[in-house]
Amino acid sequence: MKEVAEMRSMLEGIRVIDFTTTVAGPGCTFFLADMGAEVIKVERPGLGDEARLFPPYKDGVSASFVVLNRGKKGVTMDLKNPEGVRLFRELVSVSDVLVESYRPGVMEKLGLGYESLREVNPRLVMCSISGYGQYGPLSRLPAYDAVIQAMSGLMSTTGYQDGPPLRSGTLIIDISTAFNAAFAICAALFARERTGEGEHLDISMYDVGINLLEAKFVDYTVTGNVPQRTGNRYPYVTPFDTFRTRDGHVFIICVGDHPFRSLCEAMGRPELAEDERFRDLFARNANEPALKEIIEEWSSGLSTAEAWELLQEHGVPGAPIQDVKQVVEHPHTQARGMLVELDQPGAGVITAFGPAVKAARSDIRPRGPAPALGEHNRWLLSEVLGKDEAEVERILASGAMG
Repeated sequence: MKEVAEMRSMLEGIRVIDFTTTVAGPGCTFFLADMGAEVIKVERPGLGDEARLFPPYKDGVSASFVVLNRGKKGVTMDLKNPEGVRLFRELVSVSDVLVESYRPGVMEKLGLGYESLREVNPRLVMCSISGYGQYGPLSRLPAYDAVIQAMSGLMSTTGYQDGPPLRSGTLIIDISTAFNAAFAICAALFARERTGEGEHLDISMYDVGINLLEAKFVDYTVTGNVPQRTGNRYPYVTPFDTFRTRDGHVFIICVGDHPFRSLCEAMGRPELAEDERFRDLFARNANEPALKEIIEEWSSGLSTAEAWELLQEHGVPGAPIQDVKQVVEHPHTQARGMLVELDQPGAGVITAFGPAVKAARSDIRPRGPAPALGEHNRWLLSEVLGKDEAEVERILASGAMG
C-alpha cells in the first residue's frame, strides 16, 4: 500500500458547506471530510452548534462534538444580518455541496432555498436533512433520533415481549441518516460529472427509520402480521439469541443445518443434530424453548471466554457480548485502525473511532481537530472568497460574522 503522503483522496477538491447541527448533519459531513473534502462548518455567532455542549467533556471541551466535527473549518455567520446572507450566498457560489438540517421552510425564509441558490450556482448539490422530509403531513414537526425510532416503528419492535418498547442503545437513526446523506451526495456529485447539473436531495430521518425496519416492513405488507418485540431472538431462525455464561453472555446464530451441527459438536452433544425436535430449521423454530434450555445449560457452565473459544474452534457464528471498554482495548480494533488520536486544542489528545471505510489506493482519515467557533473567519474571507484586507475588516466590523 502507498504511503499516506502519496495517496489521493476520493473527494479532494470538493468544497462542502456544513450548515447543520447536532448529529445527523455533522455526521454526514465528517464522513465527507475523512474522504478528503474541504468542509466548512457554518455556525451562528455566540453559541454555535448546540452539540458543543454535549458530554462527555475533556477539559471543558465536548468530545462528542470533536468526533463529529473533526477535520472541518469553522466560521460564523449571522443570517439575520443581510450582509451575512450575502456572504453565505457568495460562499455557495464557490462551493460544490451544501448540507443543511433545518425544518422545511427555514432556508426559504432566509432567502437561501434551493431554487434561489441554484441561480447562484447551478452545479450546487444541496442536501436537506430533516425529521420527516421536505413535504408530507408531518414535515413541519421537530424530530430527534428517539422520536423517529418511536414514530417509524423501530421502537415497537425493540425490547422483550413482556416489557415496554425500547430505543436502541445508540443514535442509530442519526448515524444511519448521516450515511444515507453522504452516499446520496457522492452519487449526486457523480451524476453531476455526466450532466453538469446540481441536485437537491431530500433526506428524511423518518424514511431512513422505515428502511431500517427491513423484513419487518414486508412481514406486515405480505402477511398482515404486526411484528412484535422478541428480545434478542429472531423468530424465524433458531438458535438466534443470547445465552448466559458463568460471567456474562454469548450470542449464537445458526442459519442452516451445517452451523447447527457445528454447535452440537462444540457442546459435545453431536446427537442433538439427529434429534427429531431439532432436525431442521422448522423443527428448531417450533421447539425453540427446549433448545434454548439445552444450549444455556451448556453455556452457563463455562466462562464467556471458554464458550467463545469453543465456538471459534468449531466455526459457529457467534460472539461474546462485549462492553465498550473491551471493544476499545481489543487487538482487532487496533489492527483495523479504529483508534485515532485527535490533538484537540484546549483538550489535548482525544481518542476517537477511525473511518469504517478502508481503501487500497485512497487516503481516508481524520484531517485534524474540530474547529473553534469562528476560528477560520479570516481564512474564509481572504483565502476562499479572495477579499483584500480592507474588505475583510469591513465585513468583520459589519456584524455579518458576529
